Amino acid sequence: MTSAPCLTLPDEAPLDLEARPRVFRSLESAVRRAGPDGAEARLADLRAFLEEDLAGIERDLETLELGSTATHKSAGHLIACGGKRLRPMCVALAARVGSGFDAAARDLAVASELVHAATLLHDDVVDLGERRRGSPAARMIYGNAASIFAGDWLLVEALVRVRRTGLPDVLDKALGVLTEMLEAEAMQLDRRGKLDGSVADYLRVVTGKTASLFRWALFAGARAGGLDDRAARLMQTFGDKLGVAFQVTDDLLDVDGDPERIGKELYADLREGKATYPLLVALERRPALRGDLEQALAGGSVGAALAGSVSLAMRETGAIEETRALATRLVSEAKGALTEIGADDRPALQALIAVADAIASRRK
Repeated sequence: MTSAPCLTLPDEAPLDLEARPRVFRSLESAVRRAGPDGAEARLADLRAFLEEDLAGIERDLETLELGSTATHKSAGHLIACGGKRLRPMCVALAARVGSGFDAAARDLAVASELVHAATLLHDDVVDLGERRRGSPAARMIYGNAASIFAGDWLLVEALVRVRRTGLPDVLDKALGVLTEMLEAEAMQLDRRGKLDGSVADYLRVVTGKTASLFRWALFAGARAGGLDDRAARLMQTFGDKLGVAFQVTDDLLDVDGDPERIGKELYADLREGKATYPLLVALERRPALRGDLEQALAGGSVGAALAGSVSLAMRETGAIEETRALATRLVSEAKGALTEIGADDRPALQALIAVADAIASRRK
């Protein structure tokens, strides 16, 4: 099999913000929605440092020392397919709340994306995913084993970059986050196909699997920018809330998104037996659905008709609206943590607020 073409940039090419990272346009919209007072000045500041910082991150990602094996090609395929680059952006912005974005901050930003990419490579093998970021998943081209080893390789590369910064606590926290992620993955795997879990179970998985890396990205950026311990803790709080909001919104897109925009088929989580937040709410309000779903999952397949019925039930029971409301509330709490840092006129803080708003309103 051959790889489908993905977006690539020459080493010295300017970053194409219409293509990657896609979230940049959402940030601009979020800044404008915040009000006309000083919006254009804030946008100018946002572009001035984000374009430069993100271009540097992209060049580092594209110049990873990849070999010619299927493992390295598998890693390179996913990296070349782009992505929102939200976690590196969080590192960059947290650093710019402090003293600025330097080589150490760039290493940490790249490391956050490598860890994220590693989890995607592993997830696609576990979930038998066929598409990722609008292209064939790496496992479909290079095989499951190469995809697993590629994820492992990216994790090691990420830790090497974290270690060489020499910043206090950053490596220890990175190792702690990897432990959290593995424990959450284990719990999710154990719960797969079981629909008797609680919202508390769901939140434990989401906090470990998704929010922990956002939390680390904000902490790492804060350390790189020289922020004090209190500000670093507030950044971590922001990251936790932001990460859960991101996953809750992702759950929603699985049943209420546009497959062309999100780059994967709808109802993937449902077919894999994952108890997402909107599903848990719908099952609580319409218990009769549980029997049909459990029977279908036990038989190994959730058909299109049943998936459509569950999606309709989510709308009729208000589960979709409640999920949106939860994401909005989490984003509001995340922004509240930022206000405690002070000096909210700083462009980087404004940009982090825009990131949070963009996540709550994202459609892909």
